[in-house]
Amino acid sequence: MSHINRSPTRGRKKRIRAKVFGTKVRPRLSVFRSNKHTYAQIIDDEQGITLVSANETDVKPTDSKQQKTAKADLIGQAVAKKAIKKGIKAVVFDRGPYRYHGRIKRLAESARKEGLKF
Repeated sequence: MSHINRSPTRGRKKRIRAKVFGTKVRPRLSVFRSNKHTYAQIIDDEQGITLVSANETDVKPTDSKQQKTAKADLIGQAVAKKAIKKGIKAVVFDRGPYRYHGRIKRLAESARKEGLKF
């Protein structure tokens, strides 16, 4: 038996994406986290288009040495403000293969504070 593609994150991502689907009424808020940066986008899966996106370059943090979790707060606020401006009030949260912890949690909580409903 081959052990290729047997990572725990791959299985977690498949489980989550099997349940989470974005519609026009309630699009999907997808989060991507690399070692250096965090990205968020709101996607309508029916049409296959990105409606709103935000990342660290959109936010322009006050301090370039700011912690990644603090930057995630700003990204969550930015994506929520852009979404509400476009008339999107409710989303389905897609955390991808990541645990709901750290940057992912901070981004989600700050988006909720700005008015997005999960």
